[in-house]
Amino acid sequence: MMTYIDTHAHVDGEEFNDDREDVIARARQAGCRAILVPAIDLTSSRRILQLCQQHPHFLYPMVGLHPEEVRADWQAQLADIKALLPSPSTLDPSPSTQTPIAIGEVGLDYYWSREFENEQLAAFDEQLQWSAETRLPLMIHCRKAQNEMVRLMRRYERDLPGGVFHCFTGNEHEAAELLQFSNFVLGIGGVFTFKKSHLPEVLPAHVPLTRLVLETDAPYMAPVPMRGKRNESAYVRHIITRLAEAYDVSEEEVAQTTNATACRIFRGVKGE
Repeated sequence: MMTYIDTHAHVDGEEFNDDREDVIARARQAGCRAILVPAIDLTSSRRILQLCQQHPHFLYPMVGLHPEEVRADWQAQLADIKALLPSPSTLDPSPSTQTPIAIGEVGLDYYWSREFENEQLAAFDEQLQWSAETRLPLMIHCRKAQNEMVRLMRRYERDLPGGVFHCFTGNEHEAAELLQFSNFVLGIGGVFTFKKSHLPEVLPAHVPLTRLVLETDAPYMAPVPMRGKRNESAYVRHIITRLAEAYDVSEEEVAQTTNATACRIFRGVKGE
Protein backbone atom coordinates (compact mmCIF):
# COMPACT_ATOMS: atom_id res chain seq x y z
CA MET A 1 0.00 0.00 0.00
CA MET A 2 1.28 3.46 -0.91
CA THR A 3 2.07 5.53 2.18
CA TYR A 4 2.61 9.25 2.65
CA ILE A 5 3.37 11.90 5.26
CA ASP A 6 1.23 14.98 5.93
CA THR A 7 3.76 17.54 7.09
CA HIS A 8 1.23 20.15 8.21
CA ALA A 9 -2.20 19.54 9.73
CA HIS A 10 -3.89 21.37 12.60
CA VAL A 11 -5.62 18.28 13.97
CA ASP A 12 -5.65 19.85 17.42
CA GLY A 13 -8.06 22.53 16.23
CA GLU A 14 -11.63 22.89 17.44
CA GLU A 15 -12.87 21.93 13.98
CA PHE A 16 -11.95 18.34 14.87
CA ASN A 17 -13.29 18.27 18.43
CA ASP A 18 -16.29 16.12 17.56
CA ASP A 19 -14.51 13.43 15.52
CA ARG A 20 -10.75 13.79 15.93
CA GLU A 21 -10.18 10.07 16.48
CA ASP A 22 -12.21 9.25 13.36
CA VAL A 23 -10.18 11.74 11.33
CA ILE A 24 -6.95 10.13 12.52
CA ALA A 25 -8.32 6.66 11.75
CA ARG A 26 -9.33 7.72 8.22
CA ALA A 27 -5.86 9.09 7.63
CA ARG A 28 -4.28 5.79 8.63
CA GLN A 29 -6.70 3.87 6.41
CA ALA A 30 -5.83 6.11 3.45
CA GLY A 31 -2.12 5.35 3.84
CA CYS A 32 -0.96 8.25 5.96
CA ARG A 33 1.95 7.15 8.14
CA ALA A 34 2.66 10.41 9.98
CA ILE A 35 0.99 13.73 10.62
CA LEU A 36 3.08 16.71 11.72
CA VAL A 37 1.10 19.13 13.90
CA PRO A 38 2.11 22.82 13.98
CA ALA A 39 1.26 25.18 16.82
CA ILE A 40 0.13 28.79 16.57
CA ASP A 41 0.66 30.04 20.15
CA LEU A 42 1.46 28.92 23.70
CA THR A 43 -1.94 27.33 24.33
CA SER A 44 -1.85 25.27 21.15
CA SER A 45 1.79 24.33 21.73
CA ARG A 46 0.89 22.77 25.06
CA ARG A 47 -2.26 21.15 23.65
CA ILE A 48 -0.37 19.63 20.73
CA LEU A 49 2.30 18.11 22.96
CA GLN A 50 -0.43 16.37 24.96
CA LEU A 51 -2.29 15.20 21.85
CA CYS A 52 0.83 13.74 20.26
CA GLN A 53 1.55 11.76 23.42
CA GLN A 54 -1.73 9.96 22.79
CA HIS A 55 -0.66 8.94 19.26
CA PRO A 56 3.05 8.14 19.46
CA HIS A 57 4.92 7.59 16.21
CA PHE A 58 1.96 8.93 14.22
CA LEU A 59 1.36 12.51 15.42
CA TYR A 60 4.48 14.66 15.80
CA PRO A 61 4.41 18.03 17.60
CA MET A 62 5.77 21.46 16.76
CA VAL A 63 5.80 24.53 18.99
CA GLY A 64 5.92 28.17 18.00
CA LEU A 65 4.18 31.53 17.67
CA HIS A 66 2.33 32.12 14.40
CA PRO A 67 2.78 35.64 12.96
CA GLU A 68 -0.97 36.32 13.05
CA GLU A 69 -0.91 35.56 16.77
CA VAL A 70 1.83 38.10 17.50
CA ARG A 71 0.37 40.74 19.80
CA ALA A 72 1.61 43.05 22.53
CA ASP A 73 2.33 40.03 24.75
CA TRP A 74 4.57 38.32 22.18
CA GLN A 75 7.68 38.36 24.37
CA ALA A 76 5.92 36.64 27.29
CA GLN A 77 4.43 34.06 24.93
CA LEU A 78 7.81 33.29 23.41
CA ALA A 79 9.43 32.92 26.82
CA ASP A 80 6.88 30.28 27.80
CA ILE A 81 7.04 28.51 24.43
CA LYS A 82 10.81 28.37 24.58
CA ALA A 83 10.53 26.52 27.90
CA LEU A 84 8.85 23.68 25.98
CA LEU A 85 11.94 23.15 23.83
CA PRO A 86 14.69 20.72 24.77
CA SER A 87 17.95 22.39 25.63
CA PRO A 88 20.63 22.06 22.95
CA SER A 89 22.83 20.04 25.34
CA THR A 90 20.13 17.40 25.90
CA LEU A 91 18.86 16.95 22.35
CA ASP A 92 18.37 13.29 21.50
CA PRO A 93 19.41 12.27 17.95
CA SER A 94 16.26 10.10 17.89
CA PRO A 95 13.69 12.22 19.73
CA SER A 96 10.51 10.79 21.22
CA THR A 97 7.08 11.83 20.03
CA GLN A 98 6.71 13.83 23.24
CA THR A 99 9.49 16.16 22.09
CA PRO A 100 8.92 18.95 19.55
CA ILE A 101 10.33 17.93 16.16
CA ALA A 102 10.24 21.46 14.76
CA ILE A 103 9.65 25.13 15.47
CA GLY A 104 6.46 26.21 13.82
CA GLU A 105 4.27 27.57 12.55
CA VAL A 106 6.34 30.77 12.48
CA GLY A 107 7.10 33.52 10.03
CA LEU A 108 5.63 36.78 8.73
CA ASP A 109 2.14 37.71 7.56
CA TYR A 110 1.27 41.19 6.30
CA TYR A 111 -1.79 40.10 4.32
CA TRP A 112 -4.41 41.60 6.63
CA SER A 113 -2.47 44.18 8.61
CA ARG A 114 0.95 45.60 9.38
CA GLU A 115 -0.12 46.75 12.84
CA PHE A 116 2.40 44.46 14.53
CA GLU A 117 4.98 44.49 11.72
CA ASN A 118 7.97 45.18 13.94
CA GLU A 119 6.80 42.73 16.58
CA GLN A 120 6.39 40.02 13.92
CA LEU A 121 9.93 40.65 12.71
CA ALA A 122 11.31 40.46 16.25
CA ALA A 123 9.35 37.29 17.08
CA PHE A 124 10.44 35.57 13.88
CA ASP A 125 14.05 36.62 14.50
CA GLU A 126 13.98 35.07 17.96
CA GLN A 127 12.49 31.81 16.68
CA LEU A 128 15.11 31.65 13.94
CA GLN A 129 17.69 31.83 16.71
CA TRP A 130 15.96 28.92 18.48
CA SER A 131 16.27 26.84 15.34
CA ALA A 132 19.95 27.64 15.00
CA GLU A 133 20.59 26.80 18.66
CA THR A 134 18.52 23.62 18.94
CA ARG A 135 19.01 22.35 15.36
CA LEU A 136 15.25 21.91 15.12
CA PRO A 137 13.89 22.63 11.63
CA LEU A 138 11.41 25.38 10.88
CA MET A 139 7.85 25.34 9.56
CA ILE A 140 7.59 28.78 7.96
CA HIS A 141 4.42 30.70 7.12
CA CYS A 142 4.75 33.73 4.84
CA ARG A 143 2.13 35.93 3.20
CA LYS A 144 2.89 39.24 1.50
CA ALA A 145 6.29 39.34 3.23
CA GLN A 146 8.75 37.24 1.24
CA ASN A 147 11.29 40.04 0.83
CA GLU A 148 11.33 40.75 4.56
CA MET A 149 11.42 37.04 5.40
CA VAL A 150 14.33 36.27 3.10
CA ARG A 151 16.30 39.27 4.31
CA LEU A 152 15.92 38.18 7.92
CA MET A 153 16.74 34.53 7.20
CA ARG A 154 19.96 35.51 5.43
CA ARG A 155 21.40 36.52 8.81
CA TYR A 156 21.16 32.92 10.01
CA GLU A 157 21.56 31.07 6.72
CA ARG A 158 24.70 29.17 7.69
CA ASP A 159 23.25 28.08 11.03
CA LEU A 160 19.71 27.02 10.12
CA PRO A 161 19.22 23.23 9.89
CA GLY A 162 16.43 23.47 7.32
CA GLY A 163 12.68 23.30 7.15
CA VAL A 164 9.61 23.91 5.02
CA PHE A 165 8.21 26.98 3.35
CA HIS A 166 4.61 26.07 4.08
CA CYS A 167 1.79 26.46 1.54
CA PHE A 168 3.89 27.61 -1.40
CA THR A 169 1.75 29.25 -4.09
CA GLY A 170 4.29 31.49 -5.82
CA ASN A 171 5.95 31.71 -9.22
CA GLU A 172 9.23 30.31 -10.48
CA HIS A 173 11.20 33.37 -9.33
CA GLU A 174 9.85 33.16 -5.80
CA ALA A 175 10.53 29.42 -5.73
CA ALA A 176 14.11 29.94 -6.87
CA GLU A 177 14.71 32.54 -4.18
CA LEU A 178 13.40 30.28 -1.44
CA LEU A 179 15.27 27.20 -2.63
CA GLN A 180 18.55 29.09 -2.40
CA PHE A 181 18.24 28.04 1.22
CA SER A 182 19.63 24.62 0.43
CA ASN A 183 18.19 22.74 3.41
CA PHE A 184 14.66 24.02 2.87
CA VAL A 185 11.82 22.66 0.73
CA LEU A 186 8.38 23.77 -0.40
CA GLY A 187 5.17 22.51 1.19
CA ILE A 188 2.55 21.62 -1.42
CA GLY A 189 -1.11 21.19 -0.55
CA GLY A 190 -4.61 21.50 -1.93
CA VAL A 191 -3.96 24.69 -3.89
CA PHE A 192 -1.96 22.57 -6.35
CA THR A 193 -5.22 20.88 -7.43
CA PHE A 194 -7.26 24.08 -7.91
CA LYS A 195 -8.39 24.81 -11.47
CA LYS A 196 -6.81 28.27 -11.59
CA SER A 197 -3.53 27.25 -9.94
CA HIS A 198 -0.38 27.84 -11.97
CA LEU A 199 1.63 25.43 -9.81
CA PRO A 200 1.16 22.33 -12.07
CA GLU A 201 3.02 24.24 -14.79
CA VAL A 202 5.55 26.11 -12.63
CA LEU A 203 6.79 23.37 -10.31
CA PRO A 204 7.70 20.57 -12.75
CA ALA A 205 9.57 23.06 -14.94
CA HIS A 206 11.54 24.70 -12.13
CA VAL A 207 11.49 22.64 -8.91
CA PRO A 208 12.78 19.06 -8.52
CA LEU A 209 10.37 16.66 -6.87
CA THR A 210 13.03 16.14 -4.20
CA ARG A 211 12.46 19.72 -3.00
CA LEU A 212 8.78 19.19 -2.17
CA VAL A 213 6.85 17.76 0.77
CA LEU A 214 3.12 17.06 1.06
CA GLU A 215 0.77 18.90 3.39
CA THR A 216 -2.90 19.61 3.96
CA ASP A 217 -3.03 22.62 6.30
CA ALA A 218 -6.15 20.83 7.57
CA PRO A 219 -8.85 21.89 8.23
CA TYR A 220 -8.21 24.50 5.52
CA MET A 221 -7.83 24.38 1.70
CA ALA A 222 -9.13 20.93 0.87
CA PRO A 223 -7.99 19.67 -2.54
CA VAL A 224 -10.23 19.03 -5.52
CA PRO A 225 -12.59 17.07 -5.50
CA MET A 226 -13.08 17.78 -1.77
CA ARG A 227 -12.78 21.55 -2.12
CA GLY A 228 -15.21 23.42 0.10
CA LYS A 229 -15.23 20.68 2.72
CA ARG A 230 -13.24 20.51 5.93
CA ASN A 231 -9.79 19.30 4.94
CA GLU A 232 -8.15 16.28 6.57
CA SER A 233 -5.04 14.17 6.13
CA ALA A 234 -6.85 11.39 4.24
CA TYR A 235 -7.23 13.82 1.33
CA VAL A 236 -3.49 14.00 0.61
CA ARG A 237 -3.99 11.22 -1.92
CA HIS A 238 -5.70 13.73 -4.25
CA ILE A 239 -2.61 15.94 -4.11
CA ILE A 240 -0.39 12.96 -4.87
CA THR A 241 -2.48 12.09 -7.93
CA ARG A 242 -2.22 15.62 -9.33
CA LEU A 243 1.52 15.87 -8.62
CA ALA A 244 2.13 12.54 -10.37
CA GLU A 245 0.30 13.80 -13.45
CA ALA A 246 2.20 17.10 -13.48
CA TYR A 247 5.65 15.52 -12.96
CA ASP A 248 4.84 12.57 -15.24
CA VAL A 249 5.82 9.98 -12.64
CA SER A 250 3.92 7.34 -10.72
CA GLU A 251 1.97 8.15 -7.57
CA GLU A 252 4.28 5.77 -5.72
CA GLU A 253 7.31 7.82 -6.78
CA VAL A 254 5.69 11.02 -5.54
CA ALA A 255 4.90 9.42 -2.18
CA GLN A 256 8.29 7.76 -1.75
CA THR A 257 10.25 10.87 -2.75
CA THR A 258 8.31 13.25 -0.54
CA ASN A 259 8.43 10.78 2.36
CA ALA A 260 12.20 10.58 2.12
CA THR A 261 12.47 14.36 2.08
CA ALA A 262 10.17 14.78 5.07
CA CYS A 263 12.09 12.19 7.08
CA ARG A 264 15.37 13.87 6.23
CA ILE A 265 14.20 17.29 7.39
CA PHE A 266 12.17 16.21 10.41
CA ARG A 267 14.41 14.06 12.56
CA GLY A 268 12.64 11.18 14.23
CA VAL A 269 9.66 10.99 11.86
CA LYS A 270 9.07 7.53 10.46
CA GLY A 271 7.45 7.35 7.05
CA GLU A 272 7.07 3.59 6.80
